[in-house]
Order: sequence, then structure tokens, then C-alpha cells
Amino acid sequence: MTDTSLLETIISYPWILSIVILFVISATLTIYRTFSHPLAPIPGPFLAKFSSAWLHYHTYKGDECSTIRRLHALYGPVIRIAPNEIDIADGKAIAEIYHTKASDILKAAHYRKFDVDGHATIFSTIESEHRLVRFKAVASLFATASINESRHVIKECASKFVSRLRADASCSREVDILNLARSFACDVTTACLFRDRYGALDETRVPVSAFVDSFVTIGRFFYLPSGFSVVMDWLSMVVFPDKMAKSSVQAVDSYLGRLVGYDVKKGGYPARLMEAGISVDEAKAQSKDLVFAGTYSTGMTIATLCWLLARNPEKYAILRRESLQHQSTGANVNSPPYLRATIKEGMRLSMASPTRLTRTVSGSGMNFRGHHLPAGTNVGLGAFQLHLNPDVFPDPEQFLPERWEQATPEMQRDWVPFGMGSRACIARGLATTSVFEAMQQIIAADVLNGAQPVKNKIEIKEWYNSKVIDGQISLTWPKEGKLI
Repeated sequence: MTDTSLLETIISYPWILSIVILFVISATLTIYRTFSHPLAPIPGPFLAKFSSAWLHYHTYKGDECSTIRRLHALYGPVIRIAPNEIDIADGKAIAEIYHTKASDILKAAHYRKFDVDGHATIFSTIESEHRLVRFKAVASLFATASINESRHVIKECASKFVSRLRADASCSREVDILNLARSFACDVTTACLFRDRYGALDETRVPVSAFVDSFVTIGRFFYLPSGFSVVMDWLSMVVFPDKMAKSSVQAVDSYLGRLVGYDVKKGGYPARLMEAGISVDEAKAQSKDLVFAGTYSTGMTIATLCWLLARNPEKYAILRRESLQHQSTGANVNSPPYLRATIKEGMRLSMASPTRLTRTVSGSGMNFRGHHLPAGTNVGLGAFQLHLNPDVFPDPEQFLPERWEQATPEMQRDWVPFGMGSRACIARGLATTSVFEAMQQIIAADVLNGAQPVKNKIEIKEWYNSKVIDGQISLTWPKEGKLI
């Protein structure tokens, strides 16, 4: 067949022509991304040069952070993980990416997947002005003075939490400390910010953990194409419905629906938003997002700390001695130095949000370690890479509170459990206070005496918010160590 007849054949059959055009476009794009793209000189796996498919696979599977960590070990601190995406495992980049003006480098577009009920939240919105209006309306609720005024509420919730833990442990059965810690965190968040305790610690309530996990699973779609995410999310709800999650979400929705109806007089979180001109529907959505965020991260931290102390009884013994000493002297609740170091170390290892916090470069781009990242490039760092960096945290997977007794500037810089820069967690002060109070009371009551972890490792799906595999972090008390 001559070249002319071949061309005529291709033109005569539109489907063949379509395949040829698609092949030519794909080949041209692959060659460009591999050899001529501005990010081509940056090392990384070959597939990442021309396709994001491999990254989407690991994101959905839940081993993205571990995979990227291995790639950093092979290629160095700056790697190309997708045609237009860079991951950095060097804390020196924090200032460049997260401490610039908000207008210079914005959250990446895929954060909008965390919109709630069709509303861009304080967390998910990309537009700075949209966030600023809402942030200003509620910022005073998160101020130190407001948290101090609510300290008695936090103490009451912590006392109820410890009582529940003691009662469950006394039964000499496995105790899901993650569920209890989330219940405590939910009650603190709602009591302090909504002026109305949800009652998650009350045994009559549907477990709030199911509501939290329904939000967490959205993280598996975080980096996936939007259309694909919608379809997969719909299929997961239709094909694999979770009745407990549905009941838990309905319970939270019912609580918030009642709350926005009368909160104006109380001056809590929804009321502040509505006073700023935010609609009732959006105020409810913003509040729903806050219930999740406040419950998830604080609950994960406390549960991880309890598990770590059960696994390291010698560390727990030091905390007990310190607690008894401070009880006898009446020292300030936040002053015990070993407790502070333990909590800091627990937050480093808890990996509540392990994955990279992606930003989109704008303007003239940015330069880092001799690499130029042009405008439009997605770039980020994550707690998984920073917190487990052996150059900053020797023996990074070991639980060593002592490392914080002489913390280096690099350790302080790379410790990022609440995110980084102007978009860091708005509730970090309340979360820190809640963790301190809960752990202070747990140790003072000696409720972890004899506790043992059911599993030797906390295994997680490395989504945007980590999901504990099997959904539980459980402790058990042998009969000889049974609490009375």
C-alpha cells in the first residue's frame, strides 16, 4: 500500500483518524513533558514525567507518603512526582512556600474537594478574600483569652473522658481509645466554640467516630481528577453503604440544624458567621467542617499518645513521677517539662495529616536548591517527610520525648502538626490545650497503669487525613493490671 492510499484510508475512516490524532497528541505531549518541560531537569520516577496515573494509584491505595519517602531516598530532597507537581522534603522550603503573601502562592485547586455541602469552607477555600471574611468573624473564639475562659469546660470534658476510660478499662476488655478520644475532642470543640456540648461522651449517642471516618475517606480522592472523584465517591456510597456512618452524619446534622436556630443568643461559632452576613446553610456547613476538624486531629493525637505510652511503660513511669511531684507542689497545669516533650513527640508521630500541603506557584515562579519552579507548578511539603527526616530527627520512628529537651532550630522548624504559614490550623491553641488537659488527667488518674496495645503498630491509610486501618486504636488491661 502506497503512502497516498494509506492516507486516503485513514481519512475515509473517522475512527482511525481519531486514533491517529490522539496518538500524535499523546506522543507529542509525552516527549514535551519528558524532555522539554521546565520541570524536566528535576529527578523523579520515569512515569511521573508524563503521567499522574501512578501517583493517583498510590494516593487511592493509601501508601502515597511511604512511596514518596522512598523516592526521596533515591533522588534527593526535591523530586518530580507528576508532570506538574513537585514534592520537597527539606524544611528550608517552608518559608518559601508557606510564609509568602497569600496572593503570591495559593492553595492548590484540589482543596475544593473538601467543600462541605456545596460551600467552600475556611479550610477548603482558595480565595483569600473569601476566607478572610469568615476568619475575621470567628477569630476571637480561638484567641488565648477565649480558650482560658473555657478552660473549666475543657477540664470537665477531660474528667468525663477519664471516667469513661477507667470504667471501660475496669471491665478488662479491649478499649478503643481512638473512639473515646474523638468523643472527648468533639465535646470540647462544641462546648467551647458552639456553647453547646454535643454529648459524644454520653453512651447513648451514636459514635461520632463514624461521622469522622466518613469525612476522612474523602481524602483518598484528594488528588484525583474531580470527575473521577465524584463518580467513585458516589459508587462507594451506593455499592458499599455504611449504615453507622449514615446514622452518625445524620446525628451531627440534626445537632447543627438545631444549633443554628438558637445560637444567635449564645454568640458561638455559627452566630458569629451569620452576623457577618453568612447564610444559615453555609454557617451550618462551616460548623460541620469544624466539628470534623476539631474531633479528628485532637482525637488522633490523644489516642496515639495513649498507645505510645502503653507501648513504652518506662516513659509513662517518668510522667507519673512528674505528675505526682507537680500535684504535691500545685504547679501550673502546662508546666511539666516531660509532659510537654511527650506531647510534642506524640504530635510528631501521630500523623493526623501526613500528606503534602500543596500550593500553586504564581507570578515569576520560585527557585529552590537550584531548581526553578514556574508559575502554575504545584509544590508542597508534608508532615510525613518532615517528621520522619533522620537528618533532623535521628531515629525518627522511635518515640523519644527526650529529644525535645535540647531541640535544634531545625526540629522546631520542621515540626508541623498544625500545618504551616497563614493557612495553618485556626484551632491549634484549643487543640493543644485540650491534649494537655486530657493527658494531664489521664496520667494523674494513673488510668494507663497496666495497659497494653492490642497491635504492635498503628497502621494507617496515608490519605490527606490518615485513616487508621480497621478504624480502631485499642488497648487492653490484663486481669492482673485491671483497674478498680
